[in-house]
Amino acid sequence: MTYIIAQPCVLYIHPDECVDCGACEPVCPVEAIFYEDDVPDQWKDFYRANVEFFEDLGSPGGAAKVGKIHKDHPIVAALPPQEHDS
Repeated sequence: MTYIIAQPCVLYIHPDECVDCGACEPVCPVEAIFYEDDVPDQWKDFYRANVEFFEDLGSPGGAAKVGKIHKDHPIVAALPPQEHDS
């Protein structure tokens, strides 16, 4: 089990490296993080996108070890540009 980031923020949480502590969910400023069983129906595809994103990447042991990854899952790549605070 893992947490999933859906809209309005779209990022990835590694399903094998997430320790399911839940610390990220209550501090998300846009309420976009859900336990995988609690993802709202309109964002269920983000679970599949999250898992498939890491299929060829494997388990690198943290994002700092791989740096920026210059790809997105097709579901995420198809989204319109998101506004963000600078």
